[in-house]
Amino acid sequence: MPPSAASERYDALRELMAVLPAVMPFGIVYGAVAAQEGLSIWQTLGFSGVIYAGASQLAALQLMGLGAPIWSVLLTVLALNFRHVLYSASISRHLGAFSGRQKALGFFLLVDPLFGVSEVRAARTQLTPTYYFSYGLVLYASWLVSTLIGATFGGLISDPAALGLDFVLPVYFLGLVMTFRKRHLFYPVAGTSLVVSVLAYKLFGPPWHVSLGGLAGIAVAAVIGPQRQPDLTAFETEPKPGEGA
Repeated sequence: MPPSAASERYDALRELMAVLPAVMPFGIVYGAVAAQEGLSIWQTLGFSGVIYAGASQLAALQLMGLGAPIWSVLLTVLALNFRHVLYSASISRHLGAFSGRQKALGFFLLVDPLFGVSEVRAARTQLTPTYYFSYGLVLYASWLVSTLIGATFGGLISDPAALGLDFVLPVYFLGLVMTFRKRHLFYPVAGTSLVVSVLAYKLFGPPWHVSLGGLAGIAVAAVIGPQRQPDLTAFETEPKPGEGA
């Protein structure tokens, strides 16, 4: 019997409660930084509402504050967000129950935490629109609310970087990634991504290590290929003991 819509919403919101304590302070810090850079409340909210990518928003603000050319800002945002191309390719396998409009909205809402919980959900049972949008829309609204709080009371945060929120979210996402550790090729793919990311960080600096590490892991998975199932046709055609030839 498929789960009810109420149970789907409950599961989604229960999972979301684990990540909101990390996401909302991060949004508050972004709002505070945006206010300190001279953006109005509406500009700050618009940036969060349209871009909806915390790390990219902060990187863009920092570069604009340094007077970087627009092409440099756009290239940095593209490099940071390129992983969403990989996210979309992976998550699209689980959107069979989604309509065309639901897919379009779903891809817009697709950020790191939503991708992680959606992959886990699909591996355990089925990813439904009710679960996906219950999680994704509330997460989106929480990001906007936290941005508004930061933009309004940003003056109370003297040093946003001192909060160390750049550490909290990667640790949370690492926990989600480790739920796949029993899957075929997990360690070769994850290990390759780790090594390439570290090397790219040392050689080229951020944000290129994010995309290059992900692409390296995909390349390893493509070269090795999926796990082969044992061929049972030989056992099915062989006569059983006691049967005539």
